[in-house]
Amino acid sequence: MRRLRPVQPSPQTGPDGVLVVDKPRGITSHDAVARCRRILGTRRVGHVGTLDPIATGVLPLVVGRSTRLAVLLSEGNKVYHSIFRLGIVTDTYDTTGMVVADGMRQERSVPSAPDAIEAVRRRFVGTFTQVPPPYSAKKIDGVRAYRLARRQQVVAPKPVKVTVHQFEIESLRDHRLTCRIICAPGFYVRSLAHDLGQALGCGACLEDLRREQSSAFSLDHAVTMDQLERDHESAMRHLVPMSKLLPNLRSVVVTERGARLVAHGNALTPTQFEPSSAAVSVGIASPSLDEASSGKVKVYDRSGSLLAIAESSTTGILHPRIVLV
Repeated sequence: MRRLRPVQPSPQTGPDGVLVVDKPRGITSHDAVARCRRILGTRRVGHVGTLDPIATGVLPLVVGRSTRLAVLLSEGNKVYHSIFRLGIVTDTYDTTGMVVADGMRQERSVPSAPDAIEAVRRRFVGTFTQVPPPYSAKKIDGVRAYRLARRQQVVAPKPVKVTVHQFEIESLRDHRLTCRIICAPGFYVRSLAHDLGQALGCGACLEDLRREQSSAFSLDHAVTMDQLERDHESAMRHLVPMSKLLPNLRSVVVTERGARLVAHGNALTPTQFEPSSAAVSVGIASPSLDEASSGKVKVYDRSGSLLAIAESSTTGILHPRIVLV
């Protein structure tokens, strides 16, 4: 039997985990990443889901080895609180863009009560196709749409299927529609504002947007950029460790041999699993592994360190897909 080499310590010496930032208005998501790189003293920082400069709120930043989990961390629903400005259409679908139509010149076309919007609102709940804004990160023939738009070239992003679980109208006042949206990833609130305005016949654009939740991360977990820059140590206090990420995934604790196997990307069989009581002893609160089911599984060692994300089969074998050591 081939002997496995001992697991070598990861060369990554910086912090690992997720830092949930309350992004301020006026900066890009990339700006937030750059500032946190300086604060944390590491280059390995990325963001999960993009927030436009006009938007504020929850922006999860993946740090260190957690960057490998970015795709999984972006899979959950998003919650937004937004304000749509009725009667105005812009090229960016928000108030930062150039006005291309102004329905306020025909004030009668702007609905004066939420009841008038209700029938139209229903069209934007459920699963439907949506065209991303011309100024977006969607690629057209390999080029970002916003790059083409800035060159004054024709931009025609392909419609994509999106899902809105909830779209509530909270108020309509002074031609400003305040609403709350719960949606799946890939949804553009700017496009919703534009499309709603078109359906109402008066035009609309996004005036304000605040993301209250992104997957498992909410404003309750968030720290402001100002606080981080005043006190760099607060970043480490707010860092969600890797072992606490993806709480909805099932988990398994493996033996020493199992840890060596997964570190080298080898499959695991139930003989390398510790008893379910081991998960409790190291403080792992996620659902335990059911050998008869398939899906993603978090693999921990006896000390409670997250080693990998594996895919399980109905035969009980785990295949590492993302190795974190």
